[in-house]
Amino acid sequence: MEIDLDEEGRILAPDSRTHVPVGRVAEHLARRLRVPEWASDIYVYVHGWQTAPSTAVRTAAGLIGRGQQLLAASPALYPRLTAGYRPWCVVVRWPSSSSPSLAGYRRIRDRAHAMSATGSGHAPYVLAHLLGYLDTARTNPGEPAVLANRHGQYLHLVGHSFGGRFLCEAVQHAAEQPLGPRVLGWSTKTDRRRPFTVDSALIFQMAAPRDAFDRHFPSLFPGGGRPGAPLRGPLVLTHSRWDRATGFWHLRAEGAPGIGHSGTGAAPVAQFTIRILDTGVAYPQRALDHRIVNVDAGSVYRGGTKLGWLSFAGAHSDFRHSESSHLLLTLAEHSR
Repeated sequence: MEIDLDEEGRILAPDSRTHVPVGRVAEHLARRLRVPEWASDIYVYVHGWQTAPSTAVRTAAGLIGRGQQLLAASPALYPRLTAGYRPWCVVVRWPSSSSPSLAGYRRIRDRAHAMSATGSGHAPYVLAHLLGYLDTARTNPGEPAVLANRHGQYLHLVGHSFGGRFLCEAVQHAAEQPLGPRVLGWSTKTDRRRPFTVDSALIFQMAAPRDAFDRHFPSLFPGGGRPGAPLRGPLVLTHSRWDRATGFWHLRAEGAPGIGHSGTGAAPVAQFTIRILDTGVAYPQRALDHRIVNVDAGSVYRGGTKLGWLSFAGAHSDFRHSESSHLLLTLAEHSR
């Protein structure tokens, strides 16, 4: 399922020429989206910079499809998923193409900011409605309290580059909505009063300052009088020193490298750092059961060739690997 946004973050109607009025977003989603009963895991994927709409769909399908292949080949690595893993994905697409230059990078950075972080931007509102709808429409896996309720549907967020910004803005916005259901899984799910629940969030090569979670997204985590948090599971972020978009270009556009190059810096919660693992090696839950997990993926995300770092974006979009799907699948495994 695809949802397209215009340059202001508004949902485009099926004719792609008009947009859905803000006041009718909920009605549009209820009419257009139907969470299938057969789905065990619901994914929302938001792409990043320099991504064509068709590429966004192929990327999401590839990540999830490779995960299904890994599960079929090595079920012992994902024992909780053997009871049933049937993913379904919503791909959110937005105009992210620009010239391959510093000016182009800044233009899309400013567009992403305008879509998500200003009074006129509708992306957080629209995505919050989408996430709220999915949270309400899915079958609740939290009652009764069992490890693997076959009737439960888990909700996972996946973003790339600027798409990670959209998702973080949207989750904060969605957390302001009315009370919702409980979910199981991670040890951090101790407070049941928060309204919106996400079982895992994985952002590949996030295009944001290293202190973004201190400055822009503090409400994702408990603290400051907030007893709970809308993210029940971990926020997992990959980085690679071969990523020129969030290294070389981010440094020139923002004065410092970004998360996709160097990982998270200052944050309102404790962080944990690991290396990306081969597909035949299981991630122990203790490695991922943290509020923020930085994953050093430099051994895999290198830009396609030994000289990939010399290309314009380097390894910024070089995350379409089986190792990425292994991480994605593991988060679904540990969410149960």
